[in-house]
Amino acid sequence: MNKKILIWSITAALAGFLFGFDTVVISGAEKKLQVLWNSSDVFHGVVVIGMALWGTVVGALLGGIPTNKIGRKNTLIWIGILYTVSALGSAIANDPITFAIFRFIGGLGVGASTIAAPAYISEIAPAKDRGKLVGLYQFNIVFGILIAFFSNYLLNDTGDNAWRWMVGIEALPAVLYTVFAIGIPKSPRWLLTKARVSEAKNVLQIINPELDANHLVDEIQDEMNHTVPNENIFLKKYRFPLILAFLIAFFNQMSGINALLYYAPRILTEAGLAESSALLSSIGVGVTNLIFTLLGVFLIDKLGRKQLMYICSFGYIISLSLVSAAFFLNWEGSVMPIFLFMFIAAHAIGQGTVIWVFISEIFPNHLRGSGQSFGSSVHWVLAAVVPSLIPVLFSTIGAGMVFLIFMIMMVFQLAFVAFMMPETKGVSLEELSKKLTK
Repeated sequence: MNKKILIWSITAALAGFLFGFDTVVISGAEKKLQVLWNSSDVFHGVVVIGMALWGTVVGALLGGIPTNKIGRKNTLIWIGILYTVSALGSAIANDPITFAIFRFIGGLGVGASTIAAPAYISEIAPAKDRGKLVGLYQFNIVFGILIAFFSNYLLNDTGDNAWRWMVGIEALPAVLYTVFAIGIPKSPRWLLTKARVSEAKNVLQIINPELDANHLVDEIQDEMNHTVPNENIFLKKYRFPLILAFLIAFFNQMSGINALLYYAPRILTEAGLAESSALLSSIGVGVTNLIFTLLGVFLIDKLGRKQLMYICSFGYIISLSLVSAAFFLNWEGSVMPIFLFMFIAAHAIGQGTVIWVFISEIFPNHLRGSGQSFGSSVHWVLAAVVPSLIPVLFSTIGAGMVFLIFMIMMVFQLAFVAFMMPETKGVSLEELSKKLTK
């Protein structure tokens, strides 16, 4: 693999590290904040926790605009700035509304990163390595999650202002990422959608001096010649990739993954573990996530996207059944971490690794930003709604019923994989566009 492509892919994927860190760092602080500000379950879930998630929704909805207009690279730089402002602002907030506003800003960065980073990497990667390179984004997400769990554990006993350190420490990696992002080149496929042919050829030559840049440019422009000006992803001919993006994003969140990540310590405490043991077990969740994501990234270009989704679906069904049973039957809290680790492993090797790769592959070059914006928006609307409801659902219908519902949804995901999902491994982006466009 070309070392430059690898370095640029890792740099863009670092947006995922900040995504993971920003998303999960709140899990160590959220109970302290609820006590500090004496918030009700509804206010705490919808405002203190939920505003960041709704920021992510807005970032996903609107992120396709700068990704298409100013380019993948410039959007990645602005994402780093948003993360930095959010971390510093959240750390110095003295009331829940100010805190929620700065968390909303960080959410904008998270939502936009799910569009710009996978799009950038997929457009510089060769087809044979595209899965593992785009998969680096997901790896960095779970690495950020793991570091956030470690950070929360280490900072938990630093006094009454421990929560400020928990959310503020993110500013350091955010600044470093922003500096790194300035040094990557623009996406050659994005340059071609703007008719900047000579610039695109120059980048392609840097990526691979042995590549016939003219041939690839001709192939991409041939795809562009079969489009009409100002078309959008909601045209009838793009219905199939649109449905695919919707369903993979829908099932990703209906597994309950974000509900578990945001409330891991609370779930483990409800299962009978002490608070310190719950925080320590949360680190185990992060380690499991990292290991199985690495395995997924290693296998995605070997077994393919569809096979990983089969493994994931069966793993979800088994693990969620056990988690639900543990709550219904009042099993001892010591077994709960094992079941949750099984669930995380199933997610990491399948949905976690596949979703951003798959969505970045199924739309044509000129609509990739818009298509990813749609898929990411579905993902993040549900990621905002589901975790925001968890405190209320746990206190009403109970944790066992919540996880049973998640398990039933994964049976439907298995049917989607079996009957609808195409395999995309090893196929060029332009060839996939021809196959999936009706």
